[in-house]
This record gives sequence, structure tokens and C-alpha cells, in this order.
Amino acid sequence: MSVTSVDKDFDNLTFTLVADFDAPIDRVWQLWADPRQLERWWGPPSYPATVEQHDLTPGGEVTYVMTGPDGDQHRGWWRIRSVDPPKSLAFTDGFADQAGTPIAELPTTAVQMQLTERDRGTRMELRSVFDSREQMEQLVNMGMVEGMQQSVGQIDALLAG
Repeated sequence: MSVTSVDKDFDNLTFTLVADFDAPIDRVWQLWADPRQLERWWGPPSYPATVEQHDLTPGGEVTYVMTGPDGDQHRGWWRIRSVDPPKSLAFTDGFADQAGTPIAELPTTAVQMQLTERDRGTRMELRSVFDSREQMEQLVNMGMVEGMQQSVGQIDALLAG
């Protein structure tokens, strides 16, 4: 599996996932830059994503819906803070209601994705920063850690295909 480490740091309010891939950095970047490739791994296997809007420019948005095995749907959004292809992407990640409106009662996370060349491959570091310990605990209890591991775990097959 590509995921090499997972760190939940409640003192610093961060969750960090590191994954290594046997692919060049430009190829791994395309998994983020191309909405059709993004939806093939963003979301656990049992909750695949459909990307509805995809604008990876500062101030742009990505919106998506994940559909569960019973047809239940969960919407999410990103607000792009910065982008430096093919090295990094920073965005705020949040939940939306069925109309696509952000749900203010649910926490958002500040996500920093960094790609670095390493041993003829690419390392991806995903760091999520939370506003409070309570928000971090809420998202961890909702399955964020397992969901991200499963999601990123699908990337090797995409890169090989």
C-alpha cells in the first residue's frame, strides 16, 4: 500500500498522511488536477466521488458528492487558497447540504497537499489542520482517518493502470 505513515497530533491539531508512489511528480499531480482522475480516488471505495465543479485556482472551488452503497449522498467542497503545480495545493475542506450550501455547524479543515520527488517516485504529504481539539475529535470520530487511508490507498492502482 502507498500510505507510509499516519499521524494524529491532537496537541498541534493536525492529521498528517504520507504516501509514496512509484510515479513521477507530474503524473501524481494529475490525480488532483484532472477532475475525472480525482473522482476515481477522492472518497473511500464504498463512497466514490463525483466531481461537479473543479477550479484549481486561488479563490476557486471544487465541489463533489460522494455516493454510498445504499445511494446515500454526502456533499463536500474545497475553497482553493493556493496552488503551485505540480508541487502543492492548499485548500479549505468542508461539508455541504444536498443543495450544495456549506454546513456551518460542521467543522472545516485547512488542508495542505505537498508533492516531492523521491527515489524515482513521488511522496505526497496531506496535512489537515483543525480549529480546535473538539473539531478534530469530531472528524476523527466520523471516520476521517480511515476514509483518507482508504481513499489514498486507491491511488497505486490508478497510477499502474
